[in-house]
Amino acid sequence: MNLYINGYNILLIVLLSFLVSAGLVPLVRKIAFHVNALDIPDKRKVHLQPIPSMGGLSFFFSFLIGYMLFAPKTDQMLSILIGSFIIIIVGIIDDISPLRPLWKLLGQVVASLVVVIYGGITFSDMTIFGLSIKFGMFAIPLTVLFIVAIINAINLSDGLDGLAAGSSSIFFLSIAIIGYIMNKLGGLDVILCLIMLGGCLGFLVFNFNPASIFMGDTGSMFLGFIISIVALLGFKTATITSLIIPILILFVPIIDTLAAIIRRSLKGQAFSSADREHLHHQILDSTKSTKKTVLIMYFIDILFASVSILYALGDNKVAMVIYLVLLILFVILVFKTNIILEHKKDR
Repeated sequence: MNLYINGYNILLIVLLSFLVSAGLVPLVRKIAFHVNALDIPDKRKVHLQPIPSMGGLSFFFSFLIGYMLFAPKTDQMLSILIGSFIIIIVGIIDDISPLRPLWKLLGQVVASLVVVIYGGITFSDMTIFGLSIKFGMFAIPLTVLFIVAIINAINLSDGLDGLAAGSSSIFFLSIAIIGYIMNKLGGLDVILCLIMLGGCLGFLVFNFNPASIFMGDTGSMFLGFIISIVALLGFKTATITSLIIPILILFVPIIDTLAAIIRRSLKGQAFSSADREHLHHQILDSTKSTKKTVLIMYFIDILFASVSILYALGDNKVAMVIYLVLLILFVILVFKTNIILEHKKDR
């Protein structure tokens, strides 16, 4: 059993990233208080007192240290770093003094263009069921759209203590396991996953309910950015499997985001407007417990991630059958809640 990447033990990569992230959280909390980066309670939120935000800085610096020690020094990796810096700067500004949605979107697009144009990370030509699909001139805009969409999907999922950090950890762990199964441990996507897995878990120590710090847009946008990059790096093999696996793992935040777009459109609201109708809010209304709700969301994420791992093992038919069953159950759940359409409450 080979547990080494570039001469480094996998457990060492995860452990060091964990310790750096966890060790930096107390310092980041003090900085957040000092610059007034606080998440103030309101009727939409579940916490009752101001909580320091901007906690994503802890696993961002863990990511930087992990990069310096374990990741290959290439132009592609440099483009990821530059894009990450842009995302982090936009996130810090927004956590201190909320930006207009248009400015946040602009920052996301610029960061995406850096990795697409300078790093050359784009959708490759793909073969599906014997049919060759060439993206051509649409490769760049489609890739930018994909990155921005995943950034916002993760951002929207960051609504309860530990939800985004835990769900992202499940994603990073799943991709790392799949990399091991497919004998691709040396790939940049797997290395990034191991570094981010340790960073997210270190932050989760302080972010799980009851949270003493939130990741803020600094963290959620950065997580979405890295997750989208990992998905694109895996897609370089130009097979449908490379596209299906990350989408399966990200199924819940993707569907929740699409539901939010439809829900707000039906109500005549802007997509950027906040509400309390996300899946995690719907489950919270039933459980009345943040901790139980987050654990349920983890369980749902693990189910979809397990299907992805099963798919990577080669049991495609079994994996797709299980996936369809999960999909049907999830659709039933969607229509029994207010995620898309608001149901009348019994008087």
